[in-house]
Amino acid sequence: MKKDVLVPEIGESVSSGVLASWLKKSGDAVEEGEEIFELETDKATLAVPAPAAGVLEITVAEDTEVAVGRTVATIETDGAVAAPADGQAAQPAQSSEASETTRKPHEAAPEPEAATEGPGNKQGHLSDDGSAPALSPAVRRVVEEHGLNPFEIQGSGPGGRITKEDALKAAEHGRSDATTTPAARVSQTADETGRETRRKLSSLRRRIAENLVASQQSSAHLTTFNEVDMSAVMELRARHREQFEETHRVKLGFMSFFIKAAQRALEAYPELNGRIDGDEIVYHNYYNIGVALSSDRGLITPVVRDVDRKSFAAIESEILSFITRAQQKKLMPDELTGGTFTISNGGVFGSMLSTPIPSPPQSGVLGMHSIQKRPVAINDAVVIRPMMYLALTYDHRIVDGREAIKFLVAVKQQIEDPGRMLLGL
Repeated sequence: MKKDVLVPEIGESVSSGVLASWLKKSGDAVEEGEEIFELETDKATLAVPAPAAGVLEITVAEDTEVAVGRTVATIETDGAVAAPADGQAAQPAQSSEASETTRKPHEAAPEPEAATEGPGNKQGHLSDDGSAPALSPAVRRVVEEHGLNPFEIQGSGPGGRITKEDALKAAEHGRSDATTTPAARVSQTADETGRETRRKLSSLRRRIAENLVASQQSSAHLTTFNEVDMSAVMELRARHREQFEETHRVKLGFMSFFIKAAQRALEAYPELNGRIDGDEIVYHNYYNIGVALSSDRGLITPVVRDVDRKSFAAIESEILSFITRAQQKKLMPDELTGGTFTISNGGVFGSMLSTPIPSPPQSGVLGMHSIQKRPVAINDAVVIRPMMYLALTYDHRIVDGREAIKFLVAVKQQIEDPGRMLLGL
């Protein structure tokens, strides 16, 4: 009996995606719930599980745009993997129909996982011209994204071929020396001269580019800056960190403080929580704050909804869930929409100052930056304090400079005296 593998429903706003890569190949035995392919939408990349156990037969190639509900493979649920009797690799049992398939070329069913074999090489196999390993699309994507040297990757596939799992493991453990040998990386997709490399924009990267250009062209952006003394928040975290973790099973980070501070400031200056719709201003009476996260596919901004109704622990738990599921490619597109304001923390990468761009149709974005100990004057005395620069970029069509500056001052006051947030001041 055959079970269709369908492109799943992935949110009200998403009707199609790109089949980015197969995690299994035709003929592989798969378990129900085992991830078998990655679906890339314009908002996120999702790993899709098998709907049943059996033998997989791929019918749609990688890099194909597929609509929700389309069949991309089948699973022969009556198939079984025979135990090897003579030391040979186990082969999946096939029906007469499947056997007929193997006798004829199947143009839409490539084997995306492993590289083609090469004689006497247990790691990266040579291509026909002997210049570099011939990699499958899935493996090549990992190699290029992580700057790996395929000659240094130990293959675990048949005949020592490189699978996607091998490439991911090499990237995770730093087993390739490609970072010091850029020529080896360039040779994978370089032109004849080796001086240029081309890589197709992913759907997510294209959408990011479109949104940023549209935001710049349709809005009147202006950025205002301030700095905040992080001493009080850092002292509060140090004093209650262990008890907070024991009680709530999650770490207390800086982001929850800034999300709550921003929410309080948005209450006072609602223009920054609004948007322009034609000739009207829409004021949101709720606070859905996006948290910009970096992923291997590009910038994603999952949304913490109804911040005013959530505790610090609930916010920290939700952010941790976003990070974990983004790494596992399990974030749903609907979780990346509906934000009314955004916070971006470039400080985790060492940024001292930046001018973030609001995500349309939002009218504001708050940029956090790295914490640095600097001399500051307090009560006519010079002291060393952990300081952070803040940047607020806003749409000047809807927000005046006075409101933007006061908003940033309100955030500063909340962070420098975090008890204000607990007392509702």
